[in-house]
Amino acid sequence: MMCAAATNSKLQAIRWDRPRLSILNQLLLPHTSEYVEIKNSADGHHAIVTMQTRGAPAIAIVAALSLAAEVSAMSNSDNESMAGFINSKLDYLGTSRPTAVNLFDAIRKLKQAVSQAACQGKCVAEAYVAASEAMLSSDVSDNQRIGANGAQYIQEQSKARTIKVLTHCNTGALATAGHGTALGIIRSLHQEKQLDRVYYTETRPYNQGARLTSYELLTEDIPATLVCDSAVSALLSSDPYIVAIVVGADRVAANGDTANKIGTYQLAITAQYHGRLFIVAAPTTSIDLDLPKGNEIVIEERSENEITTATGFTKSSIEQRAELEKETIQVAPMGAQAWNPSFDVTPANLISAIVTENGVFTKSDGASEYDLKNAFSLN
Repeated sequence: MMCAAATNSKLQAIRWDRPRLSILNQLLLPHTSEYVEIKNSADGHHAIVTMQTRGAPAIAIVAALSLAAEVSAMSNSDNESMAGFINSKLDYLGTSRPTAVNLFDAIRKLKQAVSQAACQGKCVAEAYVAASEAMLSSDVSDNQRIGANGAQYIQEQSKARTIKVLTHCNTGALATAGHGTALGIIRSLHQEKQLDRVYYTETRPYNQGARLTSYELLTEDIPATLVCDSAVSALLSSDPYIVAIVVGADRVAANGDTANKIGTYQLAITAQYHGRLFIVAAPTTSIDLDLPKGNEIVIEERSENEITTATGFTKSSIEQRAELEKETIQVAPMGAQAWNPSFDVTPANLISAIVTENGVFTKSDGASEYDLKNAFSLN
């Protein structure tokens, strides 16, 4: 069974053709487009931890489908044994990325699908695989609605005929099943011929912007300019026509506090100082209504080496179109200590709007925080 959702994006980071799953190896981008087969949950866990795949929505889908590939290849098993196996593997996959609430939301829903199938006497394995495939399809349609909602909101807030925006990290087709969240809004503006230019940060230390967002924007022929993370305030000061900074989210608390790629917090500060919109784009699966505030979000810390060293492919191997040669360069002195949190938490009072597939949420007049629980109950 082929399960591929329709999308306007030229990129497809996740390929599923039951029972085969393959993902675009993002460690080799932007210079080589190579797909890696994911045969089981161990492969899926490894792909997430090593960042062969990344982005909160994509992580959840790859985790779900990695186990679907494993279950599809297994010989028949009784429902009770299969349910125990699936639940155990889902718990294991949950250890791959503790910050991504999408992953835990997917695990919860998949366990529910397994439990319901078992109670109704249906095939647990088939129910699990079908539920995983449904997640793949719905992610693309959700992202397309996020893109349309965000593009409309920015156009309503802007007086400009064409729009300039800035984004951080990579939140497009490479971070989702297709179209993207923050980059999906930018893609929608471009498709509607409302986008003048997008500026995007390199996103140190892992350079997701320089490597991955560059790759997407060039592939889609979207007018774009790469800037250093430390140049954003100077850029906003020099160009009054940049109307918004648009970012994604790994986790949003009930009050609107948002965990996202490190560097997001300082972008929100400079956006407020310069009077620009600061917009978070996220599917509702990234919103954790059980989490009151962002200070309770567990922040993953990664290796010091990502800061003290720089790794990339040699320019000569790229230019010669030979086999790519990767080199690691020691930037900081040996023995230098580094702090490398993968995410930071942006306070709700700095966020102009949260864009989801269900609409655009803003704070009540005079409020410093969002009331997402109430907003979702009314939506």
